[in-house]
Amino acid sequence: MSRLLEGKTALIFGVANNHSIAWGIAQAMRENGARLGFSYAVESLERRVRPLAESVGSTFIEPCDVAQDDQIEALFQRAADRLGVVDILVHAVAFAGRDELSRPYHLTSRAGFLNALDISAYSLTALTRGAVPLMKNGGSVLALTYYGSEKVMPNYNVMGVAKAALEASVRYLAADLGPQGIRVNAISAGPIRTLSAAGVAGFKRMHREFAMLTPLRRNITLEDLGRTAVWLSSDMAGAITGEVVFVDSGYNILGALIPPEDSSGDSGSS
Repeated sequence: MSRLLEGKTALIFGVANNHSIAWGIAQAMRENGARLGFSYAVESLERRVRPLAESVGSTFIEPCDVAQDDQIEALFQRAADRLGVVDILVHAVAFAGRDELSRPYHLTSRAGFLNALDISAYSLTALTRGAVPLMKNGGSVLALTYYGSEKVMPNYNVMGVAKAALEASVRYLAADLGPQGIRVNAISAGPIRTLSAAGVAGFKRMHREFAMLTPLRRNITLEDLGRTAVWLSSDMAGAITGEVVFVDSGYNILGALIPPEDSSGDSGSS
């Protein structure tokens, strides 16, 4: 079986632990032949990220606060020296304060809003700008988003606004960089248990009920997301850019969410 990313180098931002979407993507990319580099956000994450990165043969494991331009510049200088080229950039970075995800959106603080938009949306632009000089043969930029960017989701609040900005950035970056052969896309993932999802009030109930409502009647796995990321980053998706690809068991196509009837066939209506 051919490996879709053979000979390509991927730089991955956003692994926090072995339940992270970014880790599922990393595993799938490694299985398909990619050489991997990793960046983690804060020093406390290194003890989790480094063993995972080393388990897939990575020797480029570097810190970077994506809210600091000088750190981004330094990170990509190190990448230029040690990796030489970056073919794939994975942006799986998002943050909003717990208070902003548990109270009504109109109570979002100015500081909380700016922080969420900076880390969750602007960082895609900043990281892409750093990666472009290393994408010498074209490349693929991949971001992670969620349907809360389009529709109101309980307690998603300012993160929904940030993801809307992220998706708009995907389109503008795709238009900017297309002439250089660089594609920019996003995956909109269904709810999946990650460290960041744990900060959204009511997430456990949402995750539990999701499988009962979707057309495919199942939850999303890291493997689902990893396979899609590999395809989008490979030459097989070479004519796709500026798109948001849903990996959510079809949830986004539904207009009315009606729980399935119980086993007796009684829907409870009269």
